[in-house]
Amino acid sequence: MTGRGVRLVLLSITLTMAVAQRTVIETTTGKVRGKVLNLYGRQVVAFLGIPYAEPPVGPLRFKPPQPAKNWTSVFDAFQYGNSCYQIRDTLFPNFTGSEAWNANTPLSEDCLKINVWMPNPPPADKTVMVWIYGGGFWSGTASLDFYDGKTIAAIENVVVVSMNYRTGSLGFLAMGHQDAPGNMGLMDQNLALQWVQKNIALFGGDPQKVTILGESAGSVSVGYHLLSLKSRNLFSRAIMQSGAPNCPWAFLTNQEALRRGKAFARAVECPTTVPLAQTIECLRSKPADYIIANEWVTSDPIFRFPHVPVIDGTFITEDPKTSIRRGNFKKCNLLAGAVKDEGTYFLVYGAPGFSKQTESLISRSQFLEGVKMSVPETNSFGVDAIAFQYTDWLKENDGVSNRDALDDVVGDHNVICPLNDFAHAYASFGQSVYKYSFEQRASNLVWPKWMGTPHGYEIEFQFGLPLEPKRNYTRDEANFSRRMMRNWANFARTGNPNKESFQTYSQELWPRYTVSGRQFITLDINPPKLGQGPRIDECALWSEYLPKLTRQTNDIIDSACAGSCPASCSRSAAILSLTFMLTLTFTLQAVSD
Repeated sequence: MTGRGVRLVLLSITLTMAVAQRTVIETTTGKVRGKVLNLYGRQVVAFLGIPYAEPPVGPLRFKPPQPAKNWTSVFDAFQYGNSCYQIRDTLFPNFTGSEAWNANTPLSEDCLKINVWMPNPPPADKTVMVWIYGGGFWSGTASLDFYDGKTIAAIENVVVVSMNYRTGSLGFLAMGHQDAPGNMGLMDQNLALQWVQKNIALFGGDPQKVTILGESAGSVSVGYHLLSLKSRNLFSRAIMQSGAPNCPWAFLTNQEALRRGKAFARAVECPTTVPLAQTIECLRSKPADYIIANEWVTSDPIFRFPHVPVIDGTFITEDPKTSIRRGNFKKCNLLAGAVKDEGTYFLVYGAPGFSKQTESLISRSQFLEGVKMSVPETNSFGVDAIAFQYTDWLKENDGVSNRDALDDVVGDHNVICPLNDFAHAYASFGQSVYKYSFEQRASNLVWPKWMGTPHGYEIEFQFGLPLEPKRNYTRDEANFSRRMMRNWANFARTGNPNKESFQTYSQELWPRYTVSGRQFITLDINPPKLGQGPRIDECALWSEYLPKLTRQTNDIIDSACAGSCPASCSRSAAILSLTFMLTLTFTLQAVSD
């Protein structure tokens, strides 16, 4: 063998040894062994299913998580851990559109695991991105194909982390008792973020350069970590996608949470007239699959879920709307936005006249019934105001117009407007905010075309799925996915989606959101377009007018029932009386004018 050949062999052996050394890392709780992935001409080491907490079983069910105990042998982190117990979506059997969101690993209460994708060699700037999945706080798992961190880790040279957390009653049952305080799922995430602070330097990351990001309930979770004093020091920046703590479905009062908890207990044959400790002890004795099968006894409306975060006095100390208004949140850079058609995904799950098998051309009466189902917290006057705002009066009885209007009602009320308010508050307190509206419908999307760009369908682009040839995306979509990954990683690196670690683009395509300008950009395969808002007028209805209308009319109705009405007066009679009085007032005013 020639001298050059010997040198090449020695170099190969050295590199192999270096890789082998990087695949075994000694964490604070024990050694873990990862697996090497070669993709896009680069190398990533994946460490999957690392325990970060003790299994929350037996006496630990419904309680805050406990850190994982040390282990002595090397833990082979080659595959994802179990998914936390959750109900499966079975409404559309064998339909890939819904099946893609179902848990793809075995269900277990022993599920609190964390995953790390580490570029090899590690990134020079040591940027870390921690992903928190969504699922309405009743489902979700870090092992879905949508959330595979290997591609963005390789392409953008960042350390990527994800974790499992408890959902449903096992993660959010709130009985106002130390044995079931609520928010256990958020505490799981918090413990995982603590794990990142203690261990991520061992994987090539910097604990001072951690960006947390999530979608839907994951985005709500990111928001709660921004609000909670327990989490604020565990990360540096935040990305919020299609969710915020002030969303109407993302928070319960303690009274409502306890009511739901007791109704749930009765559904699984546990007593509720005894001390709460005994009720909770009974719930602990029930099999997990029986528990999750009965979670939905208390929730019917569109975009409402049975067990979600509450004020527990420890992790969440006040109403999130109060925190946002006061500026009681972590001061940091924020990237936030939503998809164009946030409502359509939920409409096919029970709104009158909607189906994925048809064009869902709904009638006027179905539209009005859908508004009532979608906004259960308002009264008939509020429903009328919403219908008035969202009706195209030139097409009052047009099926397409009514369908698209209800999509906007559900999307604006539940996602877009609350997130706008959250981001606007950040800008009002002087923080750097970047807003977007995601409008790219994937060419291979299996949901019907009338659904547009549905809730959750930006995630595949930010994680680089269009770069995989087997998935049949277009070249334009692959290029757009690269651009989106670059924007997200740039923000994690620098706090600015335009800015690299050591340079700034000559022209900033994504302007900073300001209170006066309300700038946002559209994201799709075309060059970004600049807009204002989005949906400023509609969001004024939800944020300003509707709460006042509902509160004032409820006060009048309650006064009517408590005062001048006879004892047999019903709330509906009071509403009818108020409607008559308002109609008469407006009629007399019109005549006098």
